Amino acid sequence: QVQLVESGGGLVQAGGSLRLSCAASGRTFSGYIMGWFRQAPGKEREFVAAITWTGTNTYYADSVKGRFAISRDNAKNTAGLQMNGLKLEDTAIYYCAAARSYRNYYNPTAYDYWGQGTQVTVSS
Repeated sequence: QVQLVESGGGLVQAGGSLRLSCAASGRTFSGYIMGWFRQAPGKEREFVAAITWTGTNTYYADSVKGRFAISRDNAKNTAGLQMNGLKLEDTAIYYCAAARSYRNYYNPTAYDYWGQGTQVTVSS
């Protein structure tokens, strides 16, 4: 069992930055790939970014590529999502998730554990 807790969400103006954090407890953190997803009202949960076990490989949705950066610190059992150049369309609840396999890393169903989410609101 892995417990995930997100933090760092909030209200920010368009063009601004936020950093989300995900604290993990339970089973060995380094044994899981970590992903960030988001869900806007009335929309399906969508992939944002993922990072492999040691951080060697990262993956991003086209909509955030070049603006967001995913990271992890296995010594501290944390994952992060640095979000720069925020746009109105980035407004959503952001979730971190953990998966044993990186296969289908972009698919929410591939993830075994989820946090409760943190709200990110971008205003004009």
